[in-house]
Amino acid sequence: MFLWVPVLFGAGSGLYLTLPAEPAGWIAPLAAALFALVALLLRRHTAPTLGLAALALLAAGFACADWRSNRVSAPVLTAPIGPVDVSGRVVWVGAGDGPQRYLLDRVVIEGLAEGETPAKMRLSVRRAGPGDMASPGSWLSALASLRPPPTPAEPGAWDFARQAWFQRIGAVGFVYGAPSPMAAPEGESGGLLPLLSGVRHWVSARILAQASPSAGPFAAALLTGDRSAIENTALKAMRDSGLAHLLAISGLHVGLIAGFIFFATRGLLALIEPVALRAPIKKWAAACALLGAVAYLLLSGMSVPTQRAFVMVGVVLIAIMLDRASLSMRLIAWAALLVLAIAPESMLGPSFQMSFAAATALIATYEAARGLFARMAARGGLVLRPVVYAAGVTLTSLVAGIATGPFAVYHFNRIADYGLLANLGAVPITGFWIMPWGLVALILMPFGLEGIALAPMGWGIDAVVWIARQVAAQPGAVTLVPAMPAAALLAMVVGGLWLCLWRSRWRFLGIAVIGSGILIAGLERRPDILVDGDAKVMATRGEDGQFWISTRQRGRFVSDTWLRRDGQAEAPTWPRDGRGTSAAGLRCDTLGCIQRRGDRTIAFVRDPRAFEEDCSRADVVVSAVPAWDLCEGPETVVDRFDLWRGGGHAIWLEPEGARVESVAERRGERPWVGRRAPDR
Repeated sequence: MFLWVPVLFGAGSGLYLTLPAEPAGWIAPLAAALFALVALLLRRHTAPTLGLAALALLAAGFACADWRSNRVSAPVLTAPIGPVDVSGRVVWVGAGDGPQRYLLDRVVIEGLAEGETPAKMRLSVRRAGPGDMASPGSWLSALASLRPPPTPAEPGAWDFARQAWFQRIGAVGFVYGAPSPMAAPEGESGGLLPLLSGVRHWVSARILAQASPSAGPFAAALLTGDRSAIENTALKAMRDSGLAHLLAISGLHVGLIAGFIFFATRGLLALIEPVALRAPIKKWAAACALLGAVAYLLLSGMSVPTQRAFVMVGVVLIAIMLDRASLSMRLIAWAALLVLAIAPESMLGPSFQMSFAAATALIATYEAARGLFARMAARGGLVLRPVVYAAGVTLTSLVAGIATGPFAVYHFNRIADYGLLANLGAVPITGFWIMPWGLVALILMPFGLEGIALAPMGWGIDAVVWIARQVAAQPGAVTLVPAMPAAALLAMVVGGLWLCLWRSRWRFLGIAVIGSGILIAGLERRPDILVDGDAKVMATRGEDGQFWISTRQRGRFVSDTWLRRDGQAEAPTWPRDGRGTSAAGLRCDTLGCIQRRGDRTIAFVRDPRAFEEDCSRADVVVSAVPAWDLCEGPETVVDRFDLWRGGGHAIWLEPEGARVESVAERRGERPWVGRRAPDR
């Protein structure tokens, strides 16, 4: 039953994060206390006790997320401003060349009072090389253009503003020219976060300077989590081949680092006869491995997969020191509970979902198959062990791919079809060659000798990248999948947990629940028309079933998100003025465009002069300018004022009429949902 504790706690956190309105802060803690108290009073009655305990855990997760949201509360810009003078302390910056992002705290923005100034802001900076870059902990000033964190590109898309709220980022923007270094204000100290970020930055810079140009960016990503220096083509190849997980500091990396330290320390101590005979060298090795895991956790930036892996590895090592046996599925449960207690907002993020899904599925699978693998290894000796290892890698890749597949579809709308093949070649190289040499490089770095280890590490990285490029280049390497609703993912998650956590035969009922999620996903219907909240770009579905985009010159990120969520690689653009296209049913002039879909006419208005004609004959009008009272004939009108108030809009052309949903309607009234102010 304990295995369901983090599930229920996380469900409560997820419920809070997805509510359409902010609840009163006292309700959840009071409910959790009451349910727990009544469960304690009825503890002799199993069924009521379990039901009340489940409700108490749901309420506790809800209360934790609510408390976290209030704790990180900080001002957020309500409208774009700039150019304006800004200054602050650099908390994070990548180590690569080219355009870079800075994260600043201790922010000062010209013209804003302290109570209106965001706690942190993210700035895009163009620079020529490493000499122009500020390091973490330094202070800088710049002339910048700022705006609130971006809202979802369409209803149901990823909400970066919610993520930014929990990171206390209240403004994003770009710098004009280059930022200028400045002295720290009087009384300001360095702080732990910039110090750790500075160490990461220093390590990444040393790796990039000593390793080969092809392998250095990947080595930095594996050892510090900084992927800013990896070129886009190589990163795309890793994603398309199903090897992108190797770039995330995950359980594989933490386990390899801790395991290497444990066995190396124990082996060295065993060579010293008096120590080996009189001291608990296994416990000493476990303590050294735990310290190494802590150092790696801090160096890697403490991402969610790293936290999960560290907790699991840490509990195993502590169990060794205390002469206790560890239970694998309990480890994953404790890890999930601790991560959710610290950062309940991670519940909705792909990193948390994919890392815990893979770990849970793998533990459940190997619990069932452990005996079979043990018998194969025992009977075959040295001859069969390589076969057992290959079978293990194959099974691991297959199970992890199936477990993370629904989340890859939900968040990224893509499936790497040859991921199993790529992992069979890349995972052994990473485990037996790349990561051990990476650890040696970190050990030698204080002495300036890291190049000795980075060279062979680079050979392994080049081999993995070659595998990624070869696999990604194959026809059909990636399948693009349209976005599926949250209800479909929820059904798959519940079914997967039911299948993995129970031990009795009724666990197989989870397969039916997973099947219902697949059915729900298949019934989802994508919008027919999409409009950006800033009225910069529009999209409509043509008679060929594809989205046609109004322009690819503006709103590139938004249109790319639309296409990705539609499972579409590329999109044709609307015809130029005076031309038409039969595939989309569109005809455009300088005032706007007209589209005919069956017995419906849709008008896309660019100029108020088009209202008189378009509004008299169109069933649906989408206007980039305010309609005022000039357009009363159509059944549905979405104009500039609607976009100001509601953000992006999606329109479905149903037989009974047009159905409209805005980003604001989907997001509700939450702390991270600021009221949009019109652009001036």
